[in-house]
Amino acid sequence: MLSLRKGRYAARLAETPDDVEAAQRLRYLTFRATETQPGGLDADAYDAMCRHVLVEETRTGRLVCCFRLLPLKGGSEIGQSYSAQYYELSGLASFDGPMVEMGRFCIHPDCKDPDILRVAWGAMTRFVDEEGVEMLFGCSSFKGTEAEAYMDAFALLKERHLAPKRWLPRVKAPNVFRFAQNLRLGKPDAKRAMLGMPPLLRSYLVMGGWVSDHAVVDRDLNTLHVFTGLEIRAIPPARKRLLRAAGS
Repeated sequence: MLSLRKGRYAARLAETPDDVEAAQRLRYLTFRATETQPGGLDADAYDAMCRHVLVEETRTGRLVCCFRLLPLKGGSEIGQSYSAQYYELSGLASFDGPMVEMGRFCIHPDCKDPDILRVAWGAMTRFVDEEGVEMLFGCSSFKGTEAEAYMDAFALLKERHLAPKRWLPRVKAPNVFRFAQNLRLGKPDAKRAMLGMPPLLRSYLVMGGWVSDHAVVDRDLNTLHVFTGLEIRAIPPARKRLLRAAGS
């Protein structure tokens, strides 16, 4: 069973219904909390299909990060994924290796320690190695639904990080921002672009990840998200060594 301890934090798989509920509470706090409804559960039908990873503060047991994993035998099962609700993914149906969808990734809003993300990726790396995963994918979310706040980020994605044509997701959701089509050619401000990127998406990109050519406007979770894929064999060797060191 996945278990990883690094410094102040430890990652493990949820073992009980209470563990899953703790993750759902953190997800609610991150994605749905309002002044009038500060607490609750973010839950859906996919929770029962997934494995849930918890990152906790070792001294206090406080949950600081969580995400869920949906393993698939290959691209023929891509339609079972959460992402398939929002993206037309038939291009990935021919992928012939084991895949895993990472979803609902969140870090407690009060926690800013970058080691939390490092431990989360270390746990993910261990899972990928143990399960022989060949592609990691999911939806990477920008906070809010106004694309104007992230124009440099979207311009950088268009310029450097679009999916290979054979894997490129097509439009399925009714409300999308087609940034690859709508943004004019121009040099994005790289620093501002990276500051606007969600930390999870930045991690995908430095490992060679790629994105859809459009963002889905998700008013339910108050986010803009892009489909993100990462072929494990395409991760640069130096980066792979660092990840495996984090996962050991």
